[in-house]
Amino acid sequence: MSEPRDYLEMSFRSIQCFSNDGRLDVQELGELLTIAERDGVIDDNEIRVLKKIIAHLKPEEIDPAMRDKIAEVAKKIGA
Repeated sequence: MSEPRDYLEMSFRSIQCFSNDGRLDVQELGELLTIAERDGVIDDNEIRVLKKIIAHLKPEEIDPAMRDKIAEVAKKIGA
């Protein structure tokens, strides 16, 4: 069985999300989480990518909805 490559898709999609308007919105973060979860397991590479994406968010970009989504992601990845 080959290694899952969802983390590569997540990385590519995050670049597209940030490049379209310079920001990541709640829906886009949700879509990235969906990619990570689609095989039923969020693996170490996907966790690494999600953490890196969240680390790129600026404080002024984090509204209450984004804060809630970040908390959801953190709970699912054990951060």
